[in-house]
Amino acid sequence: MFKCRVCHTDVSPFMTFGQMPIANGFLTEEQFEDEFFYEMEVGVCSACSMFQLAGQPEPQQMFHQSYAFYSSLSAHMQSHFGNFAAYLDEEYLSRRIDPFVVELGSNDGIMLQHIKERGYRHLGVEPSANVADIARSKGIETLSEFFSLDLALRLGSLHGKADVVTCANVMCHIPDINSVAAGIASLLKPDGVLVFEDPYLGNVIEKISYDQIYDEHVFLFSVRSVGNAFSRHGLELVDVTPQETHGGSMRYILAPKGSRPIKPSVSEWLQVESRQGLDVQDTYDKFKKDCDVSRMKLKNLIKALKIEGKRIVGYGATSKSTSVLNYCGIGPEDIEYITDTTPLKQGKFSPGAHIPIRGHDAFTGDYPDYALLFAWNHANEIFSKEGDYKRSGGKWILFVPEVKVIN
Repeated sequence: MFKCRVCHTDVSPFMTFGQMPIANGFLTEEQFEDEFFYEMEVGVCSACSMFQLAGQPEPQQMFHQSYAFYSSLSAHMQSHFGNFAAYLDEEYLSRRIDPFVVELGSNDGIMLQHIKERGYRHLGVEPSANVADIARSKGIETLSEFFSLDLALRLGSLHGKADVVTCANVMCHIPDINSVAAGIASLLKPDGVLVFEDPYLGNVIEKISYDQIYDEHVFLFSVRSVGNAFSRHGLELVDVTPQETHGGSMRYILAPKGSRPIKPSVSEWLQVESRQGLDVQDTYDKFKKDCDVSRMKLKNLIKALKIEGKRIVGYGATSKSTSVLNYCGIGPEDIEYITDTTPLKQGKFSPGAHIPIRGHDAFTGDYPDYALLFAWNHANEIFSKEGDYKRSGGKWILFVPEVKVIN
């Protein structure tokens, strides 16, 4: 039993993944002995409908000066954030006088660079110093701190109120969501908006994408749970729009209560969620069973291929891969290495499973028989990039939404 982070109701976990390491904690061989692990469990609050981790490592263990994720390495994400900035400009900035945009978890400035190019005042709040430094090198105003109510009050005094507060794949990382929501409410102008997007719970349940559950994702949001969480702080959900990023996300638009009309999309998606059963415990009990089946199918497939003497590597040393490898019990005896383009990860080992991480040249220099695609949410981009692998006879192993092999 644990307390809901939003409304403090008692919540019973419905699923445990066992001992998990820091998902993005790629490490050297010398660090194996002191690697941190925690018990990863999830539950859904019956009062506010929030899907959440029972416990989570300290933020400083996950987000720090060696944080190994750079949004700009993906061409798909570059395009997405260019479009995101254009959306903010057209809908909420272009008709305002000297608008001010604050982005939480701004990473390497992939979105704010477009806001800067438009000449708008902006500020990124990015706690991981190494990626914040990259943003600053691009001339993007960036502060290396964790966002909170106290910081919001300081920012309001220094810079004035914000027309837009935004973030992407960040809000779900923040355990003290009440402090953040209160801070955003205090920082916004009376007619300002909060626009954020995160992996969508409905897609996770539908696709059995249990790899979206890891230490950083303390929440998986639904339309209902977002409305419940932010209404406690005077922010009203006025629009929602589904997105393709991260295997299925939702963009939420919130505003000070009564300041904007509520669009039909909100009630429409609430009805969709009711039909899917996101407010029924049986849905989550079935999800647990589906995850167990998926895990067994993946383990059996890899075991069969290894018996045949096939070489298998992983593709994409993602945070999500940590959940898959440790939940499924897949290790270096199963997967030769994982290829990844992030320099900080190369030469290290995957968290918990301790599979070597190698650069892309290792993959192209000696193609394996099979590649287990951890970065499945970028499948189209990867498949188009890896045409030579396909032509060499290489095959891909997928596990979302089902375990299968494709040419």
